[in-house]
Amino acid sequence: MADEWYQSSKDVQGVLLDITGVLYNSSDDGGVVIPGSVEAVNRLKSSGVQVRFCTNETMCTRQALVTKLNKLGFDIKIEEVFSPIPAACHLLRSESLKPHLLVHSDAVADFGDLASSTAPPTCVVIADCGSDFTYDNLNDAFRVLMNMEKPNLISLGRGKYYKDDGQLKLDVGAFMRALEYACGCEATVVGKPAKSFFKTALSGMGVTPDKAIMVGDDIVNDVGGAQACGIRGLQVRTGKYRPSDEPHPEVKPAGYVDNLAQAVDLLLSNR
Repeated sequence: MADEWYQSSKDVQGVLLDITGVLYNSSDDGGVVIPGSVEAVNRLKSSGVQVRFCTNETMCTRQALVTKLNKLGFDIKIEEVFSPIPAACHLLRSESLKPHLLVHSDAVADFGDLASSTAPPTCVVIADCGSDFTYDNLNDAFRVLMNMEKPNLISLGRGKYYKDDGQLKLDVGAFMRALEYACGCEATVVGKPAKSFFKTALSGMGVTPDKAIMVGDDIVNDVGGAQACGIRGLQVRTGKYRPSDEPHPEVKPAGYVDNLAQAVDLLLSNR
């Protein structure tokens, strides 16, 4: 309990929380709350510490995610949730790009009119789309990229795997790598672990990186991504966490905690 982050946590003004694996475990029936996480979020908010929820969830709209979390007992507003799709839409509009979407059907609505454009695609946007990652769909995206003079691939995250209904499943990063290899290109990553993603969340709170903590279950994308921006990163031993994450050969978390409730206990007891 004498980790460096805990000893210096009096100066923390903002906390970034991953969602899946930190607040709840996903499942086919809507998900199961990780014990103590609802109360931990409430305690953080009532303490005066600013809280934002940073997720690479792209298999539903942001509103659908917030609705699900509220049904599970969390008091979370849509403006508190940062996910890759709004950031991707901003990128597409700012660069006048027309996307070919390889995304989950439940998430298409968040792309608005960008999803219905009939103009020839100038990029491919790939996100986690579960069982829609078929050979035919991947091959379609591959052909679109190969028809471009310079293949432009945008990936909403680069996670290797995630945990759903108690089972590990391949994440978008595995399919992103396949397209990169086949097309000889390098994807632009929107979402964790991209620095711009974390910086945008902090900017919305008016908090500098040295005054923030990120809590996540993904040692590379949550913890490593945050630390690359100067944010202290804590790893919870819930969600996709595996004992082999300790010690990781590249990422050294500021600390490990058994769950979000323990992290909040330590943080608030030192204020």
